Amino acid sequence: MSESSLRAVGWARSLPLDSSVKTARDWARGHLRSLGWTESAPDTVDDVLLTISELVTNAHVHAHSAAHLVLAWDSRCLHVSVHDTSPRLPTPRPPDAERTGGRGMLLVEALAETWQARPCPDGKTVHACFRPALSAPRGH
Repeated sequence: MSESSLRAVGWARSLPLDSSVKTARDWARGHLRSLGWTESAPDTVDDVLLTISELVTNAHVHAHSAAHLVLAWDSRCLHVSVHDTSPRLPTPRPPDAERTGGRGMLLVEALAETWQARPCPDGKTVHACFRPALSAPRGH
């Protein structure tokens, strides 16, 4: 294998409209645990799970679509992607005290290293990247 080759591990899950966001979080938490992140990077795990909650909720509520969730770890970044069938791209909106919702993409923007939304022939994919913030050794 050449030095420029990239090794990655990944998982995918479809979440129909009648599935809960908790199902997505629990599924993702299991995979983050398999990477050792629940012990070594618990704050990053919280950020990833909150982002997954927002993106799956957006797919279900705003796109009226199943959410197709993909996690891929390439040893530098955890790529979190959610695909839905709506062509409408999300954009962060300024907070509004009169509105109860609309802050999801602001949260994603604050939590993820980077994020982007891309149109696809059958909808869109929202992608966010996370690098683990390793915890200090216990006892220090």
